[in-house]
Amino acid sequence: MVCVMCLIPMFLVPIVNLLPVLFHIIMAKIYRVMGKEYQRPERVPPACPFRPSANKSNNSEILKGCKVTR
Repeated sequence: MVCVMCLIPMFLVPIVNLLPVLFHIIMAKIYRVMGKEYQRPERVPPACPFRPSANKSNNSEILKGCKVTR
């Protein structure tokens, strides 16, 4: 027999993942009622929280956790 509390995360995660989609659907309906067109904002890819320094000698410590694209 499975505990009911153990099943809650299994159903909660998909609901939380659907919240942004539901938000955009609701906003599109509100904008449609007002006579405007709702456009989803573009998602920005995550950026490195550290700015690379001008000094290239010790860059490995600064960029240790960052993904560098060139």
